[in-house]
Amino acid sequence: MTGRLIAIVGPSGVGKDSVMIALHKQDARIVLARRVITRPSETGGEDFESVTAAEFAKRARANDFALCWTAHDLQYGIPAIVDADLMAGRDVLANLSRSVLCQAQTRFDRLEVVALTADRAALSTRLIGRGRETSAQIAKRLDRAQTVIPHDLKTHVIDNSGALSQTVQTAMAQLFPLRSTGCE
Repeated sequence: MTGRLIAIVGPSGVGKDSVMIALHKQDARIVLARRVITRPSETGGEDFESVTAAEFAKRARANDFALCWTAHDLQYGIPAIVDADLMAGRDVLANLSRSVLCQAQTRFDRLEVVALTADRAALSTRLIGRGRETSAQIAKRLDRAQTVIPHDLKTHVIDNSGALSQTVQTAMAQLFPLRSTGCE
């Protein structure tokens, strides 16, 4: 049996990386996909591989990515090595753009989506706090927060406005219902 690609999606500042790390800590059988991004590594945030635009394009031409996309003037890629984990039956968490969900649905046999939400004030506070974007960039990210998710995907919508522990508990119960009841 193959594992699932579990796409973690939501607007900038919703806490995707924090939720992913917490889910992995909750159950080490869950693998984290490490994105490749054309963003300088010193900007901080998630654990990612920083590459130049030229290196990214070279790797994309070599089919090194299972998925790749452009957002916020940056290029993002999920390395194709996630296929090995999926074929071994492991679930892989990937921080994806909502814009590539249809592509992911075509690419992966078993795709589920965790759509994280939070109110605009919480998103704004988090974006300002991370200090990576200008006010104009933050406004642009907040305006993009309402992107629609395709209806035909298995999606778990979870509010991450509150405590991270509550979000993780809810996500684990929805993604692994047998584990949460002790029947696995």
